[in-house]
Parts: sequence; structure tokens; C-alpha cells
Amino acid sequence: MVRIALTTAFDGERQQLALAYVTAIEAAGALPVLLPLTQSEAVTRHFAQLLDGLVIPGGPALTDGLVGELPDDLEPPQPLRTASDRLYLQAFLEQGKPILGICYGMQLLNAVLGGTLYADVQRQLQGAQAHSPRRGAQKHPIEITPTSHLAHLLNGTSMIVNTRHLQAIATLGRGLRISARAPDGVIEAIESPDGRLLGVQFHPERMGPEGLPLFRHLVIQAKKFSNSRT
Repeated sequence: MVRIALTTAFDGERQQLALAYVTAIEAAGALPVLLPLTQSEAVTRHFAQLLDGLVIPGGPALTDGLVGELPDDLEPPQPLRTASDRLYLQAFLEQGKPILGICYGMQLLNAVLGGTLYADVQRQLQGAQAHSPRRGAQKHPIEITPTSHLAHLLNGTSMIVNTRHLQAIATLGRGLRISARAPDGVIEAIESPDGRLLGVQFHPERMGPEGLPLFRHLVIQAKKFSNSRT
């Protein structure tokens, strides 16, 4: 069975992860493996060698690649978690293994690859609407690039998604392309040309069967990589 790693949140004493992420990985036919927080490159490289794919879930504010000042209504950064997540991302990237970044996870993936991040997209991007329930945002459609991997795995060029963010991608990281935008122009999904890297600004683990194809895609990519090594 394919083994998919998941990083976790951190509250100062405990690591934790919403059950929906684990359920989604299991439903996609893979074994979920929760990763410990660590500041050791050796540890993260060892996990990257042992496991087949990586999910970076949603999380707090980011300062990596930051443009502007963080708003007061955003959950503050967690430097210890972000440092650990960054090491895991770099290790899995070095191994060439597939990665799914969700919300904060997409933003961190983009930043690790040299991209930048709006501190408050609603205030910094002209025409941007509210994207956080804290500011009254609700579900909204996304416009998916027809030729993208995302369009293929979702079988279409539009979708209604949830929205739970204040930050958003400003400029793309190396080797990434935009695969979806919100109607106001906010970047909602990114991917690598080979489909190995995928990031979404929304939360597919909260979307039931509609979000499951993203996790299945990760598992399929992980199986391809595993088979190529045998």
C-alpha cells in the first residue's frame, strides 16, 4: 500500500491533525502516516526516503516570501511548525516524490520554490474579494485552466469551493503554473507541468466526494514513482 505522509499543526505542546485529512487519504486507497515535528534535516530526509508522497495541510500565517504586513485577524505564524514543514517539503522535493499542498501548504510549497505571498490579498490585490469567513466570505466558483492536470482530474473547468484564507500567492515559484483562479483573479490552484506537485487554496478534505480526486491523484502519482523505482 502507498504510504502518504502528513505534517501536523502545533499548539505549543501537542501536534494535531483534523481527522478529515486522514479519512481522505484512506478513502483514496493509501496509508496515512503522521509526521513528527523536527528541526533535523537527516530525519526529514529519512522519512522522505521511506514514504511515497506528502500532504502539507492548512495552517497558520506564513512569513516565507511575504509581501506586505500580516493582518490582525489572521492566525499568527508558528515558526517551529513552518520550519519543520519546510524541511519536509525540501526533502520530498529532493526525492522527486509527489506533494499536495492545501491552503497554507500550497503557499509554503510556492514559497519554498521561490514564489511570493500577499500578506492580505483582499487589501493588496486590486479587485480581490473577501476569502475568509471571518470577513463574510462564502463558497465561490473557481475557473480551472482547461489544459491543466486539475481540469483532467476534476473532469471540468469550473467548481464551487470553500474559502478559508486571508493570504494568497502573489508570484509563482520555480517550475509551477497556475491551474485555477477565483473570479476576482486570486490564484486558487498551482501545479507542476508533470502533475507531481499540486497546490490548492481551498480545502478538499472538507468537500467529501468532490474533493477526493485530489487525494486520489496524489496516490496515483505516488504509485507511479514507487513503480519506477522497483
